[in-house]
Amino acid sequence: MPPERTTFPSAPQAAFLLLAGFVLQYILGAALYDFRDALGLTDEQLLALAMLLANGILITAAMHIRGMGYRELVHPSKVSPWSVFIFLVPPILLLIPFAVLLDVSLISAIESVLPISAWEQQAFAAMVRPTLPAFIATCVIAPVVEEMLFRGILLRSFLDRYPRGLAIGYSALYFGAAHLNIYQFLLAFLLGLLMGWLYERSRSLIPCVALHAAINSTVFLWVAPMETEASLAPSAIPGSVWLAAIFAATIGAIALRRLLTSSAKSVAEEA
Repeated sequence: MPPERTTFPSAPQAAFLLLAGFVLQYILGAALYDFRDALGLTDEQLLALAMLLANGILITAAMHIRGMGYRELVHPSKVSPWSVFIFLVPPILLLIPFAVLLDVSLISAIESVLPISAWEQQAFAAMVRPTLPAFIATCVIAPVVEEMLFRGILLRSFLDRYPRGLAIGYSALYFGAAHLNIYQFLLAFLLGLLMGWLYERSRSLIPCVALHAAINSTVFLWVAPMETEASLAPSAIPGSVWLAAIFAATIGAIALRRLLTSSAKSVAEEA
């Protein structure tokens, strides 16, 4: 395979790749919409199917260009997947309460400056609507396909092309921008940095998917009974909850740092 094919995509190419994904999802959604009655699909099921098909096509095309298989995409590390799961997922779960509280606080702070529009309120409500299709799309499909794309394809390519910090920063920036709204951008960018570091150290999508799915599931189950995520007031959250979340996140961060340092090669090593 020619050398230039193995490092696809570059940062500019990634922008066009993501744009193509959005266009493809729109086209598929529009095409499926005309057949929703015949297929017996609800709006939530239609959205989930269009997202799955569009990302599946995009990821498959990128994998073909790079000449890689699914095993290499998901877990290129030489360490056992079970070892990565057992050692890394528990401390990752300790980060979740603080991450969700941070999400609520960031959205509240942004909304105080830029009030959320009615259209955006409807969009947020649709994401956390308490239905099975919405849960599957938000908590299962999105974490898996987005991590395959942003960490498995984009970040891996960026790490081959750019310095480590720049590569992780590029992937986090694209991950934040892909949410298409300022209210989710900041946390998505910060989480993109964290998941980029996790992937760069572990060379596995397992910890990234675990973190992504856990945060989406926590937000979904917490926010689903309410109107929108942006309507939650950080001031209503007891200080003891914040202290407990910060303590748990500190323990989890220390454990991850120790497990994923360059000397911990039994947990994470380069492919």
